[in-house]
Amino acid sequence: PYQTVVYFPGSSAINRRSSDKNEVLGIGNFDFIMKSGRALLFPIYKSTYERGDGLVDSVPNETNTYRDHVIQWAQDLSRSLDYLESRDDIDSDNLAYYGFSWGGRLGGIMIAVGGRFKTAILYVAGFRFQKQKPEVDPFHFVSRVRIPVLMLNGRYDSFFPYQAAQLPMFKLLGTPEEHKCQFLYDTGHNIPRNQLIKESLEWLDKCLGPVMRD
Repeated sequence: PYQTVVYFPGSSAINRRSSDKNEVLGIGNFDFIMKSGRALLFPIYKSTYERGDGLVDSVPNETNTYRDHVIQWAQDLSRSLDYLESRDDIDSDNLAYYGFSWGGRLGGIMIAVGGRFKTAILYVAGFRFQKQKPEVDPFHFVSRVRIPVLMLNGRYDSFFPYQAAQLPMFKLLGTPEEHKCQFLYDTGHNIPRNQLIKESLEWLDKCLGPVMRD
């Protein structure tokens, strides 16, 4: 059975109406997962790709509409995990969460509510500063995360500034200090691809166990 990484994309997925092309999915962000000998699950979350519903961006706000969307994204993730558990070719005891940008920002909620992940990778993630209802604010969830977490960030990220957004998220993670790690690069809202691959695969090998590779 395959170890499986469950992907949550960046917010550009909200403005795209088709998921049938690799370049639209941003496969460069995660193809190395599959090449490593693991399975990858990419749910089509509400409001993204073919499931567009009029939502125009991922920016948090205090409306009930935004709150309901966050709840629906968590439900989509939970149903996706249910699906994985129904398959005998998936090792449902070795699941990892991989959130990119928007998916990283929501990681605190998705990991805590999902409850079935063994580890997580948050790629260019951090807090946002807009007001939102407390029941869907990642700030109130990250302390409930207990699993090993790897954060990969750019020092000059304009979306998630290091001191104001990245560092508070990392420090507030409920994961014991020895089981969480952040790598910081002299980049913006990305990191060098070779480092993304190296650190991600080493982390998965460490937390889920190595897999047979060709």
